[in-house]
Amino acid sequence: MYDLIVVGGGPAGLTATIYAIRKRLNVLMVTRDLGGKTNYHLALPWIQEYQVIRGLEVVNKFRSELEYLEFARHMEPVEKITRHENGDGPYFTVHTRAGGELQTRASIIATGTRQQFLNVPGERDYIMRGLCYSALSYAPLFIDKETVVIGDGDLALRAAAELGTIAGSVHLVRSTTAPAASPLYKKLKAAVNVTFLEGYQVVGVKGDDYAKSVVVKDAKGNEKEIVADGTFIEMALNPNTSLVADLVELDELGRIKIDNANRTSLPGIFAAGDVTTVVAEQVLVAVGEGAKAALSAYDYLLPML
Repeated sequence: MYDLIVVGGGPAGLTATIYAIRKRLNVLMVTRDLGGKTNYHLALPWIQEYQVIRGLEVVNKFRSELEYLEFARHMEPVEKITRHENGDGPYFTVHTRAGGELQTRASIIATGTRQQFLNVPGERDYIMRGLCYSALSYAPLFIDKETVVIGDGDLALRAAAELGTIAGSVHLVRSTTAPAASPLYKKLKAAVNVTFLEGYQVVGVKGDDYAKSVVVKDAKGNEKEIVADGTFIEMALNPNTSLVADLVELDELGRIKIDNANRTSLPGIFAAGDVTTVVAEQVLVAVGEGAKAALSAYDYLLPML
């Protein structure tokens, strides 16, 4: 029986695990990989590493510790978590993909999100080489540059608005022609450097060493090519919550609801990072959330230790 199992090896999960180790908890991280989204870095021909705030120094330090501490990690995806009762109180079983069952008094869910892809020719070839999925992280690098944002929802509007204050031009590609009921939509419509391409589908991404253009098609089949220094795919972020969907309360987007101490609706289950209702999908935010979750889990476990 573990004191704590952390599910997920991204910035939040790594931080939570290291904090738990330093609190002398019997902790195990169960994850597919170490590093999560920090394993992907946007490459652009005009930027240097120092220009991007990634939080990698912190994350890599924690990852190095976990790589050394083999007893504290198990490299395998988790399928589900179930809750049980015995004479000592509630506990949880973490079910892994290969059929393993790991028991714990508490768990931190830090499984992050998965990006919705376009699934068009060229997309996979240029991921993080001029083509990325977070204007929130990278918009400041595009001063006076030509950019494209792809998406119908609030994420795309937010990305276009942020780029609109920095970039030379923003082309917003929306498959729908229906106006969004949003003040941000109205602001973008009035912006001189934002062009709307509504009713268009992306059919391909082209480039050389980096993505250089996006090919779009309208309802009549007419194609056009948009040259861009950077292309942002801002579609749905799908939280990886299926493993606890029947245990904890989720919001309308499927994210785990947490309070300010990273507690979920079920005592003993905590959550941190992008999988939760936290305010921003940023590495340094996830690091802080992982630390908070570990401290809250420690407080929960203290009477049992």
